[in-house]
Amino acid sequence: MVDVQSFNDERNIPLEKVGVKNLRYPVTVLDKAHGEQHTVATVNLFANLPHHYKGTHMSRFIEVFNDHYTDIQMPTFLTMLEEVRVALEAETAYGEVRFPYFLEKAAPVSGQKGMMSYSCWFVGERGVHAKRFVVGIEVPVTTLCPCSKEISSRGAHNQRGYVRVQLQLGPFFWIEDIIEIVEAAASSGLYTLLKREDERFVTEQAYDRPVFVEDLVRDVCVSIEDLGYFPWFSVEAENMESIHNHDAYAYVERGVKAWQSSE
Repeated sequence: MVDVQSFNDERNIPLEKVGVKNLRYPVTVLDKAHGEQHTVATVNLFANLPHHYKGTHMSRFIEVFNDHYTDIQMPTFLTMLEEVRVALEAETAYGEVRFPYFLEKAAPVSGQKGMMSYSCWFVGERGVHAKRFVVGIEVPVTTLCPCSKEISSRGAHNQRGYVRVQLQLGPFFWIEDIIEIVEAAASSGLYTLLKREDERFVTEQAYDRPVFVEDLVRDVCVSIEDLGYFPWFSVEAENMESIHNHDAYAYVERGVKAWQSSE
């Protein structure tokens, strides 16, 4: 059959990225407690297109991903992108997979269990001789304002916050390890199921552990550095303020998000 995509294009305009976006697909990822976890991801896959090609072969992105969706791991994600790059005869392939990650979490007093959902993502680039790969994790938390507690004779305002950690792959780590680090730095973690005795515990715990967004990103940064060397990582915290008509925000990063050799 005629391969229209391979026809010559005379406009002399190379394209940085072409491909498929917002593909919904079941995936299997690593799980610290159970070995693996089945979830559903939103997938973006791209490759560069030289100036002389009219178009890319969209089906090849899906063909390659379909060979790997049952094993979407941090170490193997770039292997999948290399297969995309070769299949598309491209210099660079790009991939992004976003998925909810579920953990069973027990309430702090009653022990009642519920499933917590955390937003996670893998973002990678694979060139002929170099690669980049970043893991992202968003953790919802409770924060209580130190200033409000200090100046108020009764109570203190608190709110839900979000901490987003991104790490360029260095030492192996579990998603659960990062979640634990973030929740330990917050006034309190969140729970899906709380009985009255749990609610009292969480409320009092948050009151005893007030933190600004600045405290959050600094404490998480220190704990991540204790895990080992990462070429680059970032931590951002955002509070959905309960008494202000704005959000509070802080951000820190370490290292340089550089290409690494794929040799």
